[in-house]
Amino acid sequence: MGRIIAIANQKGGVGKTTTSINLSACLAELGKKVLVIDLDPQGNTTSGFGIDKEEIENTVYELMLGECSIRESMTKVENIEHLSLIPSNVNLAGAEIELLGINEKEYILKNAVDYIRDDYDFIIIDCPPSLNMLTVNAMTTADSILVPIQCEYYALEGISQLIHTIDLVQERLNSNLRIDGVVFTMYDARTNLSSDVVDTVKENLNATVYQTIIPRNVRLAEAPSHGLPINLYDPKSSGAESYRNLAKEIIERKDV
Repeated sequence: MGRIIAIANQKGGVGKTTTSINLSACLAELGKKVLVIDLDPQGNTTSGFGIDKEEIENTVYELMLGECSIRESMTKVENIEHLSLIPSNVNLAGAEIELLGINEKEYILKNAVDYIRDDYDFIIIDCPPSLNMLTVNAMTTADSILVPIQCEYYALEGISQLIHTIDLVQERLNSNLRIDGVVFTMYDARTNLSSDVVDTVKENLNATVYQTIIPRNVRLAEAPSHGLPINLYDPKSSGAESYRNLAKEIIERKDV
């Protein structure tokens, strides 16, 4: 049975999409069969894989409204063996309103994913930067939450609200949900601030912290504009090496 990881933090700009794209690509590079679900209306994960989000006929929006099957919503990612994507675009922004009258709307994504989860080793869900119905759908579908935290002064801002939401979902919708762990992003070894943030989070957050820390890296920032994950755009960069290490950590944790 595939392991489903939602990448969530309602704070924007923490590296959720960067992690979704590059972790998925590195898991696939290691031979794992991976499905990525872009659940953010901005569709940056979709475009980050080089897919034109405006030209896609079936997206996660059509899937959640019951206008297509989950297999019809999938797109193969070019140049990456073992990796498929359920894309997103701006249409998804209206989904929350359109789903208001639907019974058990919190389980729409889970009910769809249940049909195909055995086909994949990993299903990675990129969540929007808010705690809305889309994020709740991700949490009811997922086995665990991976929380990217950027190494900056306001790193812990909003984390308590995210944990409160996870607790509520555990209590009412998905009793098996857990926090998979925290991954630090945008780490700058030249500053004391980055190491101070890491120490503060470890002291204040009762969650596993991955050993791999994602550095602030120019090549990582450039890769999405070329529609490529970092392991294809610059395989020898520190960003590529870091996401490969994170992928290995996640695989090892699954195999324990």
